[in-house]
Amino acid sequence: MTKLQCADRVLDLSRVQVMGILNVTPDSFSDGGNLYQASRLSVDKALVHAANMVADGASMIDVGGESTRPGASPVGVQEELDRVIPVVERIKAELDTLISVDTSAPEVMIESAKAGAGLINDVRSLARDGAMEAAASTGLPVCIMHMQGATPATMQLAPHYEDVLAEVCDFLAQRADQCVAAGIPRERIVVDPGFGFGKTLEHNLTLLRRMDELEALGMPILVGTSRKTMVGQALGREVGDRLAGSLATVALAIERGGRIIRVHDVAATADVVRMTEAVLYGAGQERV
Repeated sequence: MTKLQCADRVLDLSRVQVMGILNVTPDSFSDGGNLYQASRLSVDKALVHAANMVADGASMIDVGGESTRPGASPVGVQEELDRVIPVVERIKAELDTLISVDTSAPEVMIESAKAGAGLINDVRSLARDGAMEAAASTGLPVCIMHMQGATPATMQLAPHYEDVLAEVCDFLAQRADQCVAAGIPRERIVVDPGFGFGKTLEHNLTLLRRMDELEALGMPILVGTSRKTMVGQALGREVGDRLAGSLATVALAIERGGRIIRVHDVAATADVVRMTEAVLYGAGQERV
């Protein structure tokens, strides 16, 4: 699959695409609170940040209104709507970019689609009541992610696998089949192995090392390792000092089949993406 229809836009997956992270939450693990003023979301600041990421090379902006860091508490639906929808509307009106919405709430999926979103990105793989049906009703592509543990609040309590890659593959394959049965065409499904979601450092490293095996699923792979604990644990770095390690995981992920790279640091990542593609496929060439 080289083209992903996202509402009124087409995402070209013959080239690796950079997804810029826009957390409109006060408590995300890396940049939480940056877009808040006196505990109130600044839509103007969110728009500026999104515009900067687009200028730096992001082809899509992923708007999230609920923190999914380890131990995070859920957010009420109305609060998530209040955070997300004004930002989606503003970006749609003023920027030439694809908008993704990072949500598990059926109501947010539906309202985001109405506001102009082109992709649903759900860390819970449409597991909440009504989410599968809501996603199907929008006609948008979806990204389903593997997470061991029922919620972000519990996912890191005791991660255990007999074979992490095989179990991630099996979960994503089964969940994709369920999406198809619910009316979401397979050509509109993206998969995310879920780095850092219910996995130890060794699980994450093994998953990245063997990530090319996920290509057998036949669906585009989204990778999100930016600034994550796996980088901090491997290098002994705090969140603000994880750029170099994050970029190393990006190059490795692209070599192993990653097609969408979800990041905080767009400019540096875009350079790594283009350089890695140049080495793998030749300057100016596309993957076939």
